[in-house]
Amino acid sequence: MRAKIIFNLVRLLGCLPLPLLQGFGSLVGRLFYYLPNRETRNARINIGICFPELDEAAQRRLLKQSLIENGKTLFEMPLFWLNPPQHWIDRVEVGNGYEIFQAALAEERGLIIAGPHLGNWEATVQYLASQSKMTAIYRPPKLRELDELVRQGRSRTGATLVPATPQGVKQLLKALKSGEMLGILCDQQPKATGEQGAVFAPFFGQRALTMVMINRLAKRTGARVIFCYTERLKRPGRFSIHWCEGSEALLDEDPLVSATAMNRIIEQCIRQCPEQYIWSYKRFSEQPPGTSSPYQ
Repeated sequence: MRAKIIFNLVRLLGCLPLPLLQGFGSLVGRLFYYLPNRETRNARINIGICFPELDEAAQRRLLKQSLIENGKTLFEMPLFWLNPPQHWIDRVEVGNGYEIFQAALAEERGLIIAGPHLGNWEATVQYLASQSKMTAIYRPPKLRELDELVRQGRSRTGATLVPATPQGVKQLLKALKSGEMLGILCDQQPKATGEQGAVFAPFFGQRALTMVMINRLAKRTGARVIFCYTERLKRPGRFSIHWCEGSEALLDEDPLVSATAMNRIIEQCIRQCPEQYIWSYKRFSEQPPGTSSPYQ
């Protein structure tokens, strides 16, 4: 019964116009700001860690706006999952750095596109897959009832989804060696630690468990690495995709140097529209031995 209710609710949301969905999301975000809940607490802690230069009032403003923007992202997702590209593609504008993306595709030597959970990442995945053959890492949502729906939605424009497992990595290597495009959301904590899985690298000045997969894949295949994110514009119902170059340090033999370079680029992206980042995620929950989690 629970699964059926959730599934039908998401399908209903997918039929609604985008401005209405964003209005619902804004309302939910405002409610979360005023009501005690875990997500708001986590976001408050993260903003305090990452923006110590802001006074308390400025941090509160960023917290409130981020919850509103995250609410919009949540309610927008069914639109991208359940509708064909022609239903929304005109709402997505080519933003800064598009020439970087074009040049990288033209090289035909494999392309890794990494990005943070910033703005609407579902729009990013859908747009990129509509431009070229793409493989993307997929992690099932916490609500298992949505798994099939999300899989179908992200595959709608042709993306091939693979799990973050050894078998999945083999598929990623094969795709890159064939000159295809790979999409990775690279700002969450991986499960593995050590040089083969993750290292603790600075992120907004705080140690954060950071993946080294991009470094390994790029070195083994010679693929180019660029970053992108989709910003929600102030104009209702409009988005803009921005691209930026990677750096040579991403290919460094030292995984810490590579992870630090990646986090620095992610920071630069986030600072362009910090209110659209998912600050409610426990980015710093894993810490080196002897250091406690800030969320305790």
